Amino acid sequence: MAILVQDIRESFESSPFFNHMGIEIIHFEEHSVKIKLTINEHVLNANGTLHGGVHATMLDFIQGMLLRSITKTRCATLNLNTQYLAAISEGDIFAEANVLQLGYKLAFLEGEIKDSFGKIVAKGTGTFKVIRGSESI
Repeated sequence: MAILVQDIRESFESSPFFNHMGIEIIHFEEHSVKIKLTINEHVLNANGTLHGGVHATMLDFIQGMLLRSITKTRCATLNLNTQYLAAISEGDIFAEANVLQLGYKLAFLEGEIKDSFGKIVAKGTGTFKVIRGSESI
């Protein structure tokens, strides 16, 4: 049975951690995914700015979501690098990703998080294992 892009979207929307983070899917199609997070006090660090773990989480999600929209199969993050470029403490942030290289078992992606004005807040790259058939993580 073929997996549809809508099925993949619904799997993220029903994820407890995805919902706990308050992430919203803005756009979800094959080869094109965009997510949003409205910053609130629960995601701020001791300095009153967005916690770095939130940036990393969004970058991990957006890259994995994009990869799954293309491959229609599960994947697992093997490595995630995050560059924090600007502090932010309020408003909405948006994440999008691009595939840099896609092989049969490995994929390399990059993602960006921008504020409502288009300023880049964080960037990241990830290496993902593409899980085929009954293969385990």
